[in-house]
Amino acid sequence: MVNHASPEEYTELSQRYIRQAEEEFQKGDFLQASEKAWGAVAVAAKSAAAHRRWRHHNHALLYDVSDQIADELRRPDLARLFRSASSLHINFYENWMGAGHVQGGIDDAANYVRELEATLAAQPPTFIPQTTEQTARLRRLTAP
Repeated sequence: MVNHASPEEYTELSQRYIRQAEEEFQKGDFLQASEKAWGAVAVAAKSAAAHRRWRHHNHALLYDVSDQIADELRRPDLARLFRSASSLHINFYENWMGAGHVQGGIDDAANYVRELEATLAAQPPTFIPQTTEQTARLRRLTAP
């Protein structure tokens, strides 16, 4: 397991990044707002992964974390919120989003962070993979 911070430290950081995203948006800096919102989501996923003792040291694993939690909780909307925030990360490099898209992405990021924080209070649900994709994903997340 790769663990750079505790779930609590990751949670504090994700909350800070959401606040910074909103501040940067208000200043009109959509690039920094985009990156801070993506950072909040990435760190929230790391928090949930650390809570579950999953690997989370690269973008691919963060997608796996998000998809796994969405499957565990039967909440496909969580995977959509994650992908919305991921588009903000792309926007940081390509600068193609207007204010409405950035604000919508920040809103999605804030919702994702809030939803994942709520999962930390409870024991993760028992999950039995139903597909080969789910089995492979769990192997990637739990591999030594």
